[in-house]
Amino acid sequence: MMGRYFAIRIGRAALTIVLVLTFAFVVLRLSGDPALMILGPEAPPEVLAAFRKAWGLDDPIWFQYLDYFGAIAKGELGRSMRDGRPAIQLVLERIPATLALTLPAFVFKVALGIPAGIYAALHRGSGIDRAVMMTAVAGFTVPSFVLALLLVLVFAVQLGWLPSGGQDSWRHAILPIVTLSLGGAAVLARFTRSAMLEVLGQPYIRTASAKGVPWHRVVISHALPNAAIPTVTILGFMVGSLIAGAVVVESVFSWPGVGRLLVVAVANRDLAVVQCILLLVALTMVTSNLIVDFLYGFLDPRLRAKGAHA
Repeated sequence: MMGRYFAIRIGRAALTIVLVLTFAFVVLRLSGDPALMILGPEAPPEVLAAFRKAWGLDDPIWFQYLDYFGAIAKGELGRSMRDGRPAIQLVLERIPATLALTLPAFVFKVALGIPAGIYAALHRGSGIDRAVMMTAVAGFTVPSFVLALLLVLVFAVQLGWLPSGGQDSWRHAILPIVTLSLGGAAVLARFTRSAMLEVLGQPYIRTASAKGVPWHRVVISHALPNAAIPTVTILGFMVGSLIAGAVVVESVFSWPGVGRLLVVAVANRDLAVVQCILLLVALTMVTSNLIVDFLYGFLDPRLRAKGAHA
């Protein structure tokens, strides 16, 4: 049963990746002519035609589609139409810069959001609970680009404490990391609080308390492990979106990461680079969700039995 459960999840993950790449392939080729975007509309027709032929853009779309997936099967992700370098090389060069923002931001999300949610749930109805929830709602609803611009206006323009963009020193990373952290921490606080409140209302919690088990032990031994399952879902989604979530923030703060590279590549219709980044994002998100499914299977045997018949 375990083997079937995991096999079904892996099959769904592979299908998801194929669908994402297919959707991106079609949309990119319907959104504009890369030859015109890269060479410009003033380029002579014979130059545009030679460019399309050199990159296979004059082939039927079904042939391009089969050729694309055939290249992926051989481990080839194409070359940039702008400088001819392998797309994967361009992406790998930018990954360290993106991880320099997203990994600390993820740590801060967890360190802020989960304790805040637990504390709010344990003090339901108090002033602290209301303050945490109001802050969480504000952090959840404010778009990241608005928050980024507000932080730049206050701490870079008005106060002059921090630089507004670039990557020259650790100080340049503070505002992007804070921007990435606050929204995720708000989401974690809300979901952790809801999960804790649901668990604290269960009969086994009341039974443990009635038997005289100290409250702190009830919380640590019974409430927290059972409230962890929905929180694991959110954490898995956040891990999967580490790269995708940095697109807006890297653009606002001129941070030379994968997110900013994606924006530039889309604007220039650099197909191989865009497709390579989307493949990386899809693999990251699907892998993280797959790990969450596996954790579910180990944490709750009922999900294995249900998933095996799905």
